[in-house]
Amino acid sequence: MTATSKSNVPREKTTPLPIGAPPLPGADLDSTAHIMNRISSQLATQLSLVSLDGRRRPEPPALVLVAHGSRDPRTLSTVHTLVERVRELRPGLPVRLGHIELNEPLLPDTLASLGTGDAVLVPLLLSRGYHVKRDIPEMAAAGPARTRVAAPLGPHPLLVETLHARLVEAGWRNRMDETTRRSSAVVLAAAGSRDPQAAVDTGRTAHLLSERLGVPVVPAYASAAKPTVDTAVRALAARGRHRVAVASYFTAPGLFATQCAEKAPWIASAPLGTHPAMARLVLHRYDQSLATATATEPALASA
Repeated sequence: MTATSKSNVPREKTTPLPIGAPPLPGADLDSTAHIMNRISSQLATQLSLVSLDGRRRPEPPALVLVAHGSRDPRTLSTVHTLVERVRELRPGLPVRLGHIELNEPLLPDTLASLGTGDAVLVPLLLSRGYHVKRDIPEMAAAGPARTRVAAPLGPHPLLVETLHARLVEAGWRNRMDETTRRSSAVVLAAAGSRDPQAAVDTGRTAHLLSERLGVPVVPAYASAAKPTVDTAVRALAARGRHRVAVASYFTAPGLFATQCAEKAPWIASAPLGTHPAMARLVLHRYDQSLATATATEPALASA
């Protein structure tokens, strides 16, 4: 008996999955849509690294997510998960994290670690206010990196998409009979700010969410602005709206989000958190800043 040569042994053929094909059994992926989003983002990233003449372009500016900071450990955990989701959507993009206060790394330390490189700071804040207008630009100006400050996350339709999804998770039903719809409403519970532009931004989000849901949506605040959630709930009840949900307009769990949820007469949604639309919105603000900013010095991009 003669030995069979390796060249005569048939090799198992492997066929790569076509783009858009469903995942193999056991694949740890959320959905086909998630796969397509990752493929599209990865292709965009790879193409962005090569110029038309085939030469490799310089590394893109770092994306620095700027979180407020919180003593609640759930907040930090949520922010770290969001950072990882952004990295998954845009492989090859340097993504960093910096906090305004309370948590490490603090933003000045993150900027110092970048040296004299370029960076786009994306505030994980939902409206204009003191932090966006003063704190973040001043920290950016004091650091060695060449920076641009993107617009805050809100208002934007992707936030409305997230708010709607969180309400549905909590028990909201889009299909209602007319009697139920006439008795329903939503209180959009936000942190609050003394800056009047913050109220304008939150009001815009409330308007967009109202259009999505088909019921009144009233902005309310945990501090520094009025009305409070309690006041908004009572005002809606006086108008015959007794089936009131509280939509948590916070990027992560924390004291304010918990206090507002406790005041819900019906259901309360979870904070925006790590919903896939949030990572997409962070990257949109990053891309928007690069497309619209003309200066290399710290500057606030328009919303």
